[in-house]
Amino acid sequence: MVSPRLTVRSTNHDARLSLEAAGIHPLLARLWAARGVTHPEQTRMAWPALIPPGGLTHVDHAARILADAISAGKRLLIVADYDCDGATACAVGLRALRAFGANVDFLVPNRFETGYGLSPAVVDLACAHRNGKPDLIITVDNGIASVDGVAAANAAGIGVVVTDHHLPGDTLPDALALVNPNQPGCGFPSKNLAGVGVIFYVMLAVRAELRRRGVYPADGGPRLDALSDLVALGTVADVVKLDNNNRLLVTQGLQRMRAGRMQPGLRALFAVASREPRNASGFDLGFAIGPRINAAGRLADMSLGIACLTTDDEAEALDMARQLDQINRERRGIEAEMREQALAAMESAGAAPGATVCVFDPGWHQGVVGLVASRLKEKFWRPTLAFAPADDDEIRGSGRSIPDVHLRDVLDLVSKRHPGLIRKFGGHAMAAGLTLGRQDFAAFAPAFDAAVQELTGRNHFEPLLETDGSLESGYANAEVATLLQQQVWGAGFAAPLFLDEFIVRNQRLVGEKHLKLSLERGHQRFDAIWFSHDQSLPEHVQVAYRLEPNVWNGVVSAQLVVEHAE
Repeated sequence: MVSPRLTVRSTNHDARLSLEAAGIHPLLARLWAARGVTHPEQTRMAWPALIPPGGLTHVDHAARILADAISAGKRLLIVADYDCDGATACAVGLRALRAFGANVDFLVPNRFETGYGLSPAVVDLACAHRNGKPDLIITVDNGIASVDGVAAANAAGIGVVVTDHHLPGDTLPDALALVNPNQPGCGFPSKNLAGVGVIFYVMLAVRAELRRRGVYPADGGPRLDALSDLVALGTVADVVKLDNNNRLLVTQGLQRMRAGRMQPGLRALFAVASREPRNASGFDLGFAIGPRINAAGRLADMSLGIACLTTDDEAEALDMARQLDQINRERRGIEAEMREQALAAMESAGAAPGATVCVFDPGWHQGVVGLVASRLKEKFWRPTLAFAPADDDEIRGSGRSIPDVHLRDVLDLVSKRHPGLIRKFGGHAMAAGLTLGRQDFAAFAPAFDAAVQELTGRNHFEPLLETDGSLESGYANAEVATLLQQQVWGAGFAAPLFLDEFIVRNQRLVGEKHLKLSLERGHQRFDAIWFSHDQSLPEHVQVAYRLEPNVWNGVVSAQLVVEHAE
């Protein structure tokens, strides 16, 4: 394991004072100010503070196209992506459009057969859809790069409305409307919407258009805030940056879950994951619910995940959630085996990793390589690519990176330095995918390593663990732990991590792999746990920890969850 360098976030003193003056808890004011919140307005998480849809390029145009299609009774088909963002986006589109009276169905590509996005092969599937050939395709969480797919749809007489959030390439598809905050010239203030956030905005615009046409009264029509649980799940699971607008969307969704008002499928997923919706947090969405939806797209077919999120039948929802839970167990087993194989192969090769980790095994599962890359990246703290066979002569890789290395830029550099070596690639700074010829892996690995060194000028990287410094002793209690748990933390708005000196008064192993501790600071004693750590600690330690509420026999106490100690 690579040992991180600990730092303390700087906080904006003026912002902190202005937040405190607005009545915000002093600890929250300090934490929020250190994360870029400068004004009390930015902490308003109620619907009126949502950025209005109008600034999204083409959103009103897309709304008119969809409103026309609904009133003409045309066949609509949503083409989704096979991850949790794509599944929730599809569910939001289906639920809203059906509520508007549309004739709408969905199609989700199979990651192993047609790959990602609206490809010409997916258009062929759409033309042969069980609901009949569509008049209009709506992409969710994909489409901005589908130049050939949109052309194929146009040639087949099918119009396309693209809704996406990924970065566009040099050429944009010839669609009827392109709604994407990241397309050139779009002035929408939040560039961080997930795919589910974009389609939610499009549905808000469609409802506004139907109100303008007199289909609904000025403030009538379906309650779209009822879909905020799905929007929150997709936003957290896609690990997009939680700017003010995304935090508002996630906050609203979590409030619905905590109040017990959510889709039957989500309620069922909470049940099979043994999580309590009343205390729903971003952690639940990212680490318990999201992976169960994602597992369907990784090992089987995302249709099951979408069906679970769109059924209104509680018994059916529970049955599907159990199937998703079972698939997720399989996924975990496959992933653990692949990870062990990767580590064994690296060990037997005997070479220390260079600037990168690049692994391939002919027996690996294509749907799980991204997770293996993620685990190896965490262990070695290097940009990592893991490959599995795709078909006879191709292998497909999935990569995860570290903050110092823009993964898509690295692949772009490899493709320029070695034309023809990479057959296809795409992605962004922290994650990317690519296809190679099987015989080209041996040449690719050193080219990838060289490109990382050329772009960064470095051959090794050091993880940084940003902390919030010492926790004021008066706040180290169950009440504050509960307050922190109720806030929305996540990508770009990290959960609080405190750093303090402790005396270790007691330590023992539980479950053979977790270190249970009794720590003392000043005159306070704390129960602490360090998950997946089995080495004992010296008497005096500096600990980076999260403060979390621990409920035992109905009593809530503060527990420290250790992230690092030295």
